[in-house]
Amino acid sequence: MKDGLHPAYYEKTKVTCSCGEAFTVGSTKPEISVEICSKCHPFFTGQEKMLDVAGKVEKFKARQAKAASTVKIVKKARVPKVEKE
Repeated sequence: MKDGLHPAYYEKTKVTCSCGEAFTVGSTKPEISVEICSKCHPFFTGQEKMLDVAGKVEKFKARQAKAASTVKIVKKARVPKVEKE
């Protein structure tokens, strides 16, 4: 196997969450910063937490309205040519 092909593996990578929780895992990065962990995720806590989704719902609704307002061009069915005898 070639030397230097694989990235360095850190067995004690420190992961920090925005809620303040910190734990260690094995990774190819020395430090990892995350927004949500198992201590603050709504699925595990049962509490709803608002996340910044940058208006994804509004963008989706705008695309749907634009698609509904555009005229769709329908192609005519191709009729096979009949060979003359």
